[in-house]
Amino acid sequence: MSRNMKQVASDTLGFVPQKDIVYNKLLPYADKLDSESNDILAKIKGNLSRAVQLRELWPGVLFWTRRLSTYMRLYGRKFSKEDHVLFIKLLYELVTIPKLEISMMQGLARLLINLLKKRELLSREDLELPWRPLYELQERILYSKTEHLGLNWFPNSPRPRSSSKLIMIKLFQRCSVENVLKTLVKSCRPYFPESATQEMLEEWRPLLCPFDVTMQRAISYFDLFLPTTLPPHLHHKGFKLWFDELTGLWASVQNLPSWEVHLVNLFARLANDNIGYIDWDPYIPKIFTRILRSLNLPVGSSQMLVQRYAANAYDISHVVLWVSSLLGGPSQQAQAQLSGLFNSITSFFHPSNHGRWLMKLMKLLQRLPAAVVRRLHRERYRKATWLTPVPESHKLTEENITDFVQSMMQPVLLAMFSKTGSLDAAQALQNLALMRPELVIPPVLEKTYPAMETLTEPHQLTATLSCMIGVARSLVSGGQRFPEGPTHMLPLLVRALPGVDPNDFSKCMITFQFIATFVTLVPLVDCSSALHERTDLTEVERKLCSASAEFEDFVLQFMDRCFALIDSSTLEQTREETETEKMTHLESLVELGLSSTFSTILTQCSLEIFKVALKKVFNFATTNIFETRVAGRMVADMCRAASKCNPVEALKRFVPHCCNAINQIAVNEEVLNEEELDKELLWNLQLLSEVTRVDGDKVLPYRTQLVQILQLTLRLKCKQGYTLACNMLHHILRSTALIYPTEYCSMPGGFHQHSRDRLPIKDWGRPGDLWNLDIQWHVPCVEETSFAFYILDLILQPELQRLQRFSQGELEMSREDVLQSLAIVQHCLLGAGSLMPPLKGEPVSELVQSMVNLEETRLYIGREYDVSRENYRDAICSVMRQLLHYILEHSEDDTKSLFSIIKIISDLLHFKGSHKHEFDSRWKRFNLVKKSMENRLHGRKQHIRALLIDRVMLQHELRKLTMEGCQYRSVHQDLMKDLLRLSTSTYSQVRSRAQGVFFTALGTYNFCCRDLIPHVLEFLKPNRRDVTQQQFKGALYCLLGNHSGVCLANLHDWDCITLTWPAIVHSGLSSAMSLEKPSIVRLFDDLADKIHRQYETIGIDFSVPEACIAVASRLMVAGKPVPPQPVPTEEELAVGRKTQQNKNTDSEGKYERLVADLLDGISNRDMPWKFEHIAIGFLSLLLRDDLPLPAPAVLFFVKSLNHDSLLVRKVAISAVAGIMKQLKRPHKKVPVNPLELCGGKLPSGLAAGDRPDNQWLQYHSDSLPQTQQDWESCVFVEKTHWGYYSWPRKLMSYAPPEEQPKQNLTREEMNEREQIIFDHFSDPVFIAQLIEFLSLEDRKGKDKFSPRRFCLFKGLFRNFSDAFVPVLRPHLQRLVADSHESKQRCVAEIISGLIRGCKHWSYVKVEGLWEVLCPLLRTALTNITIETYADWGTCIATACESRDPRKLHWLFEMLMESPVNGEGGSFVDACRLYVLQGGLAQQEWRVPELLHRLLQYLEPKLTQVYKNVRERIGSVLTYIFMIDVNLPYTQPTSSPRIADFTRRVVARLKPLMEGDEEIQNHVMEENEVGEPDERTQAIKLLKTVLKWLIASAGRSFSTAVPEQLQLLPLLFKIAPVENDDSYDELKRDAKTCLSLMSQGLLYAEQIPLVLRVLQGIAGSSSWHARYTVLTYLQIMVFYNLFTFMSDQGSVDQVRALVVSLLEDEQLEVREMAATTLSGFLQCNFLSMDASMQAHFEALCQTSLPKKKTRALGSAVDTVPSADLMRRHAGVLGLSACILSSPYDVPTWMPQLLMDLSAHLNDTQPIEMTVKKTLSNFRRTHHDNWQEHKQQFTDDQLVVLTDLLVSPCYYA
Repeated sequence: MSRNMKQVASDTLGFVPQKDIVYNKLLPYADKLDSESNDILAKIKGNLSRAVQLRELWPGVLFWTRRLSTYMRLYGRKFSKEDHVLFIKLLYELVTIPKLEISMMQGLARLLINLLKKRELLSREDLELPWRPLYELQERILYSKTEHLGLNWFPNSPRPRSSSKLIMIKLFQRCSVENVLKTLVKSCRPYFPESATQEMLEEWRPLLCPFDVTMQRAISYFDLFLPTTLPPHLHHKGFKLWFDELTGLWASVQNLPSWEVHLVNLFARLANDNIGYIDWDPYIPKIFTRILRSLNLPVGSSQMLVQRYAANAYDISHVVLWVSSLLGGPSQQAQAQLSGLFNSITSFFHPSNHGRWLMKLMKLLQRLPAAVVRRLHRERYRKATWLTPVPESHKLTEENITDFVQSMMQPVLLAMFSKTGSLDAAQALQNLALMRPELVIPPVLEKTYPAMETLTEPHQLTATLSCMIGVARSLVSGGQRFPEGPTHMLPLLVRALPGVDPNDFSKCMITFQFIATFVTLVPLVDCSSALHERTDLTEVERKLCSASAEFEDFVLQFMDRCFALIDSSTLEQTREETETEKMTHLESLVELGLSSTFSTILTQCSLEIFKVALKKVFNFATTNIFETRVAGRMVADMCRAASKCNPVEALKRFVPHCCNAINQIAVNEEVLNEEELDKELLWNLQLLSEVTRVDGDKVLPYRTQLVQILQLTLRLKCKQGYTLACNMLHHILRSTALIYPTEYCSMPGGFHQHSRDRLPIKDWGRPGDLWNLDIQWHVPCVEETSFAFYILDLILQPELQRLQRFSQGELEMSREDVLQSLAIVQHCLLGAGSLMPPLKGEPVSELVQSMVNLEETRLYIGREYDVSRENYRDAICSVMRQLLHYILEHSEDDTKSLFSIIKIISDLLHFKGSHKHEFDSRWKRFNLVKKSMENRLHGRKQHIRALLIDRVMLQHELRKLTMEGCQYRSVHQDLMKDLLRLSTSTYSQVRSRAQGVFFTALGTYNFCCRDLIPHVLEFLKPNRRDVTQQQFKGALYCLLGNHSGVCLANLHDWDCITLTWPAIVHSGLSSAMSLEKPSIVRLFDDLADKIHRQYETIGIDFSVPEACIAVASRLMVAGKPVPPQPVPTEEELAVGRKTQQNKNTDSEGKYERLVADLLDGISNRDMPWKFEHIAIGFLSLLLRDDLPLPAPAVLFFVKSLNHDSLLVRKVAISAVAGIMKQLKRPHKKVPVNPLELCGGKLPSGLAAGDRPDNQWLQYHSDSLPQTQQDWESCVFVEKTHWGYYSWPRKLMSYAPPEEQPKQNLTREEMNEREQIIFDHFSDPVFIAQLIEFLSLEDRKGKDKFSPRRFCLFKGLFRNFSDAFVPVLRPHLQRLVADSHESKQRCVAEIISGLIRGCKHWSYVKVEGLWEVLCPLLRTALTNITIETYADWGTCIATACESRDPRKLHWLFEMLMESPVNGEGGSFVDACRLYVLQGGLAQQEWRVPELLHRLLQYLEPKLTQVYKNVRERIGSVLTYIFMIDVNLPYTQPTSSPRIADFTRRVVARLKPLMEGDEEIQNHVMEENEVGEPDERTQAIKLLKTVLKWLIASAGRSFSTAVPEQLQLLPLLFKIAPVENDDSYDELKRDAKTCLSLMSQGLLYAEQIPLVLRVLQGIAGSSSWHARYTVLTYLQIMVFYNLFTFMSDQGSVDQVRALVVSLLEDEQLEVREMAATTLSGFLQCNFLSMDASMQAHFEALCQTSLPKKKTRALGSAVDTVPSADLMRRHAGVLGLSACILSSPYDVPTWMPQLLMDLSAHLNDTQPIEMTVKKTLSNFRRTHHDNWQEHKQQFTDDQLVVLTDLLVSPCYYA
């Protein structure tokens, strides 16, 4: 917007708007909008402010915030900066109210996000927002402590009782709360204060414990919250505080834990926000290596994928952001690596490759150019804002852009034909062409022209055309970079014509799209005469002028093609007589494509071409007669397009012709009464009805003829006939009554011949100019309006009178007649709806109480209603209601008329001139077209003119739809009661249609649900005897609602739920209810299910904090426009406070009443079980964390623990666990100082891991709290992560026992709810029954440890300490001894609950408890079975979670008592280890002593015989060494270390290292006598070590590379070469290990070590090992590609290694070396340079010794001589080079092929190699042989052809 326009705006508005919607200024009534918007804004400010000050969240605040978001939809951010800031602050305060109901929070958050969306409007000076309230909000909702207990229902949190289909929906919606919160933080992030970064680091650093789940939480918070947009002078307070720390962490983590993704997201955002301020160069090889690994591409044949790599891969959108931010700058390193990346993965894009990874690659391809274009736009074209600009030194230069585009071209051109479709490639090309059209478009054209010529490959044509559509704009506009672009336009158009093909649907559609796209950009004007008149034309312009003479030809040929298409799709041709007469879906799509393309062409034509085209269409339409269903519709559409483009010319031809034809046929009276009308009459009527869809003022000259035709045809007997006539009536009324633009040319003013000053070819591809759009609006004039009313008086009035007389019983009418009259009424309403004022009526009062005005706002949409005329909307309304009641009384089975009436009621209520669904689909289409043609590089709304006009029109439609009508008036009440009556009528189709309209209306009018719920519930009352089943079902459907609309049964409001829920339960007693009918049963299921799915905890506390009120009062007095409402007085404020307190107590009352009502329903003896279950389900939703459940409900749930029904028991278990949480007494915490506890000083700087100051937290067996006194003086820290990385600012620990709530209350001291629980659980009979039920099996073999039951017992023992232990003890002893699966599981659940529940017991009680538990656990572990070991593992792990190990020392000491002792066999040993591992893993780094003890204990036992024990030991070892991580700032651990362990193991494996003999798997039997020898022991040891290596590959954070290298030679020796599953365990494991190790991520400093080991093995005597080195190398290099390439020395070493192995004596090794070399060449790791070529050519020249005459007996040659091997090596080298470029022919290839062919007749194995190579070359180059041929000289071609087809090929 220019400066002076801003000035004007601020004069009329009184303020400078932040950013309003420009399209409003182009509406025909733009001058009225400023005063209107000011008026609305003042009301919003006033009322919103009052509502907050009067503390009325609902309905006041909700109503007016909704108004504010509508205001923003209509006017954009049209308010002053001051208001903008206040709105944001007010909403921020509201969103962060702690007790706010979640659904309200979501709504307010969405509005706040919208207010913050354009961050350039408010700088950090204007606005500052605190970060902590948002963090608390996230914690409260995403990490809720009470949600899993069912005390808090968030929108779509995972519920019990839901099917798998719903789980999917859930995931999606659950994300919705999460997404809203995340987006909210993202929007507020730029405005966090400068101190925020430091505060956040202090808050979350203590959580960074890599073994704990808190790590994920902390890093995701960093990713979400850390601000990265601080200005450069504050960088030391921003990212510099954490950059080194987090990049160090990222660079050293090797196994892709789930939080690494968040780090990458954070770095990507940081890089993008601070281009040029961070030096990323040292990290670039690491970044690209990890990106390449993250694509999960398959390499080599025997690769195993690690699950975790696939699950935690990087998010492509962030990768793209990061890469695009690294480009440019002085070092250019990133572009080099990016080219390397694309070179190495190009071959994966070839269409013949396919796999799971393809989607990722395509995404990368599509998003990367878009990101670079976004960056360029930001650097060059975006208006400067307060955000940090990119410094000059780091902006992208022209050369950078060229390099980038070139690096992407090859993969993109391959991806055009991909299996996933060409869309991704087309989007990539669109963005690349914006930057460098001269590099991008020619290769695409080269693929397009041949594709248009070929007939046999339609896929190729659709792919190339869709890519051409992407680059259309860059092609047509030419510009300095690509001036010859436009000259391709006509040849392309003409060649595309054959694509209009009736036999190939997809080809036809893409061709239409292609032609339409190009024609939209270019005026079709013949400029050839300008060649003689103008002398100032450039060469290209002269070409274009002469070419433009062919436009006329093109248009006529296009029409011929369309006519052919139409002829072949007439009804007679395409189907038999009997089939449907409607258009099929495909036909309707073709119809749409045809008509829109044709209308685009005519819009863009000059007048001369238009006249020729019009004549042609007219002749085609009038010389033939078409059936009106398929072909007729297409022809009529073409005629309509013609008459729209130039109404005057077209109507002159069509109207007289059609009118004459109709009149001539209709002269005979009997025609009018025929059932089947004459084809000619129908066709002319159809034609006439379509061509009259033009501007109203152009129709006026023909009004007499048209009205005469209407009167004649509306009373036709034939349905088809009068329907066409109704359409015509509709179109004529519409065109005279609406406001719309009349033309959409690409230049304002249309196209005429070129003149002196304007040459149309200069307008090719020019965008519309937003400020001079010059839209031609059609605004109805007086004459048109009176014509419309004349038609209504003439046609509608008599119909209404007839229907009225019929409904009063004065007139007989047949059903057909009624239907015909209704059709006429409906079309009049549709045509002239915008002329009729809305329905009148009194507002229905008393629905809600509010102290704020909840009034309507009226919008002006270009016309005042004419009050002097009759209001037909009211008239239609009253007649329809009479008619409806008459039909329902007398002929309810006339469903067709009822359908019609329902449609009319719907339009009476909602139709103001356009339909919502049409608007939505137009909006969608507009966005699609905008996307496909926009110019993201220059931005600034540079769209083509037609698109801009469309957008202005959409703005007008939007105003029409939001214009008015949410106030609920008496007339709406009547109509909705009618709809309700129809929704509960007899016929199901009538019911369902009426319900559809009913739901839409419910969503439209404010608060009408409260009025209608009682009416719906009438039908469900149990005491009514007159309700039919249909009414009953209808009412249930009305409660259920449709999938998108309101669900009456579940409005989030106490008033409604207290009515509906009890009614649903009590309806079980209604006489109409029958459980025999499956449809009714299903309805109740759906209802219950929907309520469970959609229920969110409804707020009870609606208080508004003072902070909100303070901000709101400022809004009242801030800037213009000044609110008209008065500032609330003291009395009003007092009333507001009182009302709000009343509302809170009222809500509590309603809550308790609802619970009582539901219990009442359950206790009713006659209630069917289904309804009892529904009621119990509802009751379980009513548990809350801010109000305890009323005692009667507590009693009910406790009793239900022993209910007969399993379902009820399950609900009760969850509910009682929740009730326990409600009854929990808060325990006091006090801060402790770690300094005093360790007696030392805190470390300076960052230091993580085992330090002197966190020693006291660890487990030391010599200082365990063994006495009452030690126990009380010991400071327990329950959470495992505290103290590992750094200490929190305040470390909280529980206060001493005397300050805690009293334990072991007597019954008198308990409250009523506690007494109920106490009484039941002290009752031995109750307990016996409960245990009986809990130890039943539910689903055989599927049951698992149940966290719900665990929560129940944990709560029980926490709240009542050891009161129930005596009762339970005998049961536990009995269950432990019983080895049944379900019994064991039950006891495991109780024991874990006991251990966790005793957290606050006194020492005496705890000690007593362990005396009971230790024997129990010992028994359990000896009785463990295959079914139960997982449950016991879970039990111990759950028990140890978040507990101080010193509190559980009894447990650990007991578990450590010789886990592997052989008693009870190997299985029990493995199980014990599993259980122990569960406990230790939960304790992470705090039990180094136990880990050392365990390791010492296990080391001698590593030579286990049994596989299951070995696997378990391997897994335990992983956990023992898990703590030994190689992370930055981490101290060496005091837990066991891998290096020491490996040293000891290698020493024991010595016997295997030395000899060269094959290692056999000696299996020793248990009972063999004598000491087994060292070698056998070593093999057993090796097996266990392998299990450990495999287990740790997926679990640890860093790989111990140096240690693993010591074992590598051994693995190479064992691993087999072939893929054969029959190998024994040892070999298979060795192979797996190698595969996993080769995929590992290496640090740069580790590479030389690995290469040294590999070189050593390559010299080994076993060829298996040498072969495996090559496969290992392939995977290792690819998965660490850029790390290798950043060090030239390593590359040379790899190269030397491969080349030396090419000359190996073993044939398999040589061939593998060739494959490896070819792979390295293909991914550009090695390059094909002259020296390498020379080396191979020299090797090939090695002369072979003459063939000795063989003795006849020996058919086989003896060992091949060294010469033969060298010669073979040379041939293999050449072959590798040739196979390394499978999809193109580089310059060196022809010569190499010639060299190879010389060896075709050498001895084997050379001959075989040559043949294989040639056949592969032929296979891969066959597709594009025409192109590839050009690289060869004629002589070479002769030789080649000879080779490829010579007999040798078939030999």
